[in-house]
Amino acid sequence: MEIVTTLEAAVTRPLPRTVPFARGPVLSVAAVVAAAQLAASLPGGYWFDEMYMLAIGRHHLDWGSADQPPVAPLLAALMDAIAPGSIVALRLPAVLATVAAVVVAALVARELGGDRRAQTLTAGVQATGLWTTLAGHWLTPYALEPVQWLVVGWLLVRWIRTRDDRLLMVLGLVIGVAAQTKFQVLLLAAVLLLAVLACGPRELLRRPMLWVGAGAGLLIALPTLVWQALHGWPQLKMTAVVAAEADALYAGRPGVAVTLIVMAGVAGTALLLYGLWVLVRSGEMRPYRFFAVTFVALYAVFALTPGRPYYLCGLYGIIAAAAALGLQRRREAGRRRFSWVAWPAYAVSAAAAGGLLLFTATTITAASDDIGEAIAQRASAAYHDLPPGVREHTALMGGSYIVAAYLDGYSLQYDLPQAHSGNRGYGWFPPPSEDEDTVLFVGSDPEPLRPYFSDVRMLADGGPDASVWLCSGRELPWDELWPRLRTLTVG
Repeated sequence: MEIVTTLEAAVTRPLPRTVPFARGPVLSVAAVVAAAQLAASLPGGYWFDEMYMLAIGRHHLDWGSADQPPVAPLLAALMDAIAPGSIVALRLPAVLATVAAVVVAALVARELGGDRRAQTLTAGVQATGLWTTLAGHWLTPYALEPVQWLVVGWLLVRWIRTRDDRLLMVLGLVIGVAAQTKFQVLLLAAVLLLAVLACGPRELLRRPMLWVGAGAGLLIALPTLVWQALHGWPQLKMTAVVAAEADALYAGRPGVAVTLIVMAGVAGTALLLYGLWVLVRSGEMRPYRFFAVTFVALYAVFALTPGRPYYLCGLYGIIAAAAALGLQRRREAGRRRFSWVAWPAYAVSAAAAGGLLLFTATTITAASDDIGEAIAQRASAAYHDLPPGVREHTALMGGSYIVAAYLDGYSLQYDLPQAHSGNRGYGWFPPPSEDEDTVLFVGSDPEPLRPYFSDVRMLADGGPDASVWLCSGRELPWDELWPRLRTLTVG
């Protein structure tokens, strides 16, 4: 036992002081990312998840919702208050988070001992990840999450080098804030602890400040956890919903398994695989081996569940940093089989892919925005055509949270009342008022409403998700009817 303890102390001792930060090249990469993401924001429209964050922020800001912690809606509400109707202003927090992730990834490489080239390569990989490039300017939880996971990784790497326990307190605070953004960070924290227990450095687990930080993080996350508990933990039910959607969206488990890796990008996928090998095989990287175990464990969980293809984006930069250091060590040893000359070719390919994805993101959001605005226009026309005596007792309802979010997002432009829906987070928001005995339903078919209204008729045929129906003669009180309409499944 004493031999094991001595060996662990030898391989987890503080490492030498890091090399200087490659300020010029790394910040240049970050500047390019900022310019590209801002450029993608200008011609495109709202992505529907952004509109959802905006709708929650405007009308239902709370410590939580059925499928979202409060940080992204809070930021959406803040930016909407500062610059109402400005899509560029709305997206600034997401762009800043995406840019910051590039810098933090490079800082991870620096803490590992990476030189200027290693730091720049890591920054480039983080900058050109496929999902990051596509969604890095959308104000959504999944655009804010990668930088938070990277900061968690950077704090751990820095602690291993410096043994400064104040970092562990900060670690807990960061995880608490991240839990208010997206709940997956709680799984990350649990797997990291198990990986450290299995691989070391176990000294980390014996530090009191780690557990003090964990307690502080729990206090930060507590309000949204309490909200979930008071509302029956709807977030836990989202796992089955996400798994069901994976079949239609990503070809099920095989599709998710592949995209969890290739979302790292052209250069990123190569470095991801090499980085895992370096973490497992290199003696120098033994103190950081728990990152490889964490990545593989989470990959298995998200591939088998299945989850979303972007769930591991926050770890790509950490593994890429290990790969960049591995390449640096080969170069320093005079081993040129994997020459640094080859990597610019990967970078060019990744940049080309990034440009294509930015174009795709702009096209997707523009098309999404056109659809959303058309839905709002059709609903507005039908709503204002109602006789005043009927209109003042009519609630506006979307067939899905997406439709409801569009109606809320464009409510100012088209003079629409606040929208309702039984779907996703909307199902846990308050129902219409009791004096609203008629519903203007926007969607494919008001099938869930038919048993509870005496008359249901179509006012405008807009096809799937965009037809307008008038449901009158409500037969149950809203407080009794609303739980029956509540669902997390779209469609």
